[in-house]
Amino acid sequence: MIEKYLNNDLTLKRYRRFKRNKIAVFSVWLLTLLFFLSFTAEFWATNQPHVMKYQGRLYFPLFVEYHPTEFGREDIYVMDYRELEFHEEKGDWAVWPLVQWDPYESNKTVAEYPSPPTKYNIMGTDDRGRDVFTRLLYGLRYTLIFSVGAWLATYIVGIILGSVMGYFGGKVDLIGMRVVEIIQTMPVTLILITIISIFTPNLFVLILFLCVFDWTKIATYMRAQFLQYRKLEFVEAARAIGSSDARIIFKHILPNSITPIVTFSPFDIATNISYLAFLDYLGLGLRAPTPSWGELLQQAQKYFTTAEWLVWYPSLALVLTLTLLINIGLAVRDAFDSKSAVG
Repeated sequence: MIEKYLNNDLTLKRYRRFKRNKIAVFSVWLLTLLFFLSFTAEFWATNQPHVMKYQGRLYFPLFVEYHPTEFGREDIYVMDYRELEFHEEKGDWAVWPLVQWDPYESNKTVAEYPSPPTKYNIMGTDDRGRDVFTRLLYGLRYTLIFSVGAWLATYIVGIILGSVMGYFGGKVDLIGMRVVEIIQTMPVTLILITIISIFTPNLFVLILFLCVFDWTKIATYMRAQFLQYRKLEFVEAARAIGSSDARIIFKHILPNSITPIVTFSPFDIATNISYLAFLDYLGLGLRAPTPSWGELLQQAQKYFTTAEWLVWYPSLALVLTLTLLINIGLAVRDAFDSKSAVG
């Protein structure tokens, strides 16, 4: 009970230190808002009404896919709801999202692609006439899934292997560290590019490949933590009363070794975001036509002088997201610094 109280008290002190950093707190809220907007993007940007009443019947296009024949269209396979004529005098109405573009849809009303920002495409269109704002919003979702998924996968593998190496030591540690050293001396980026160019890339494959090579950093830190704690009194006491190795690792040592996990996480997530943008820029990331920030930056290189909106908006989105994560990471690092002021 005393140990639990002390741990909770220490957590509160760290939380207070973090809260003192107003920029970091603002970054958390803004990043949370971006998370929410991205994972609910269909409510804010799509070419279908949320709900509508047409010819006396209610429809829910956002949730139900209706065949065009239900609206008297025999000449198309996918319904374009903007072509419907809503007669208010007959009680027709529709609730549209703020941005009425799908991330895969081209604006066929403009003369050429890419087209500059207008009131219809507030950030312009790309070289296929697709709305840049919509693709940035949906692209953030895939960026976050990859970066958080890769972080989670690498940390699970790295924490387990690093903990085992540090706790058992001896031959386990010797063999494990040789594997770590071999992986860390490999040209990981070149190997990943080669492998991805052979296989069909998708989110799961990209996360898996990155996990194979990126778990070594956190494993090294966790190994150092376990080497430090495994001979301390509370571990020896747990071993003396018959606690299993798994219980000692996960119940006693791991909760006291959380500092590297928490402090490095925001920076590693930011690195993963940059990594996906880099792969997409090279054309080795997510398959087209998946919304991607890196793919927009690739287009920006082609139209650098004629379509500057393809340069600035994706770049600002990338810089903003990375800045928010770095601000949070710096504040977390300071909060967990034992030399920081108490309280």
